[in-house]
Amino acid sequence: MPPLLGSWSIARRHCSERGTSFFRDQQKAAATEEPGDPGVPWAIGGEAGGHNAVEPSLGTLADFDWLQKQVRKRGMEIALDFALNCSPDHPYVKEHPEWFYKRPDGTIKYAENPPKKYEDIYPLNFRCENWRELWAEIKSIVLFWAEHGVRIFRVDNPHTKPVAFWEYLITGVREKYPDTIFLSEAFTRPKMMKALAKAGFNQSYTYFTWRNSKRELIEYFTELTQTEMSEYFRPNLWPNTPDILPFVLQEGGRPAFMIRVLLAATLSPLYGIYSGYELCENKALPGREEYLDSEKYQFKERDWNAPGNIKDWIARINKIRKQNRALQLYTNLRFYHAESEAILFYGRMTAARDNIILVVVNLDPHRKQNSFVYVPIEEFGQMESDEYEVYDLLNDARYTWRGRRNYVELDPEIQPAHIFLVRR
Repeated sequence: MPPLLGSWSIARRHCSERGTSFFRDQQKAAATEEPGDPGVPWAIGGEAGGHNAVEPSLGTLADFDWLQKQVRKRGMEIALDFALNCSPDHPYVKEHPEWFYKRPDGTIKYAENPPKKYEDIYPLNFRCENWRELWAEIKSIVLFWAEHGVRIFRVDNPHTKPVAFWEYLITGVREKYPDTIFLSEAFTRPKMMKALAKAGFNQSYTYFTWRNSKRELIEYFTELTQTEMSEYFRPNLWPNTPDILPFVLQEGGRPAFMIRVLLAATLSPLYGIYSGYELCENKALPGREEYLDSEKYQFKERDWNAPGNIKDWIARINKIRKQNRALQLYTNLRFYHAESEAILFYGRMTAARDNIILVVVNLDPHRKQNSFVYVPIEEFGQMESDEYEVYDLLNDARYTWRGRRNYVELDPEIQPAHIFLVRR
């Protein structure tokens, strides 16, 4: 499995050596896996072991420990994608068949999400008769990797397991490793997403992926940051995922990729992108929000310097986030008025007003847009007649503004947004 972020790495995914089927084209199952194929990343287990083993083609546990040290030397951390799925070759299948769902004939059921059939995955039954033994075993897996230095776990589909199980696991792990971070990868009903956050998950996936219009973004992020949700729900924004290529990226091309990553990086202190985003990969299955050539089922080598890449854009945004404390806070997000429906205007300020950031975004990836925007000058002590400088951190341009009402124009083919540092 490829990294989900530049600092994320998956070290313990391994695939079945047996035949495995999956949906390459979402309509018919593919052929049997051949030796050397990556297989399905969410079908875990094989001859080398289960969730606490390292796939031999990646190295050994000693190699992982070496990698851990090298990563930390570079100011990063390894996070593991924690998927509680078992391949037919997982040791649990032979050692604990009672932990799985059964058919009437006694055989183990594979996973299904009609019309899809995941014949390579055997889902665990967290309410089986021996659930206490199963729960303890799963907790031991997290503790195993924590003992090897891992403190970040991106949990795959936590909403399909009992909330009580997550309360048990997260509490038990943090008793020994209180700095452990759990990210909930749950695209599901709002009530369940909130319940998981309250159960102890530090970060949560959101509906940002499908919030595109000005009204949708304002309403959703006002709810996240200005209601009681802000007390327990920490949104980690993803413009795309291994499974999801939203229509806005399919149709908007390079400007849409620039717009969506900037929104993700400035609307929340937490965001991530999936491999290939830097190259604006947007080939999709016809009529679906899914990648045509998913990296889930193949090894991919990329030319990171390919024409049209947005590496510098992302690097610049990350540098801005690192250097401006206002963008590292959460509940300080405020939306301001822009006359155009295509222009989103918002800001973040520190309590002392010593770091004031204003963000102006053209939400239209196809056309140049302009608008008058209304700056909240009263919030940082300006008078209507006072002049002040706004310094664009994205391109080092400087503008002198006066009062509340000021003009902006953004061409998505050149630069679809401003991130202004206000200098009084």
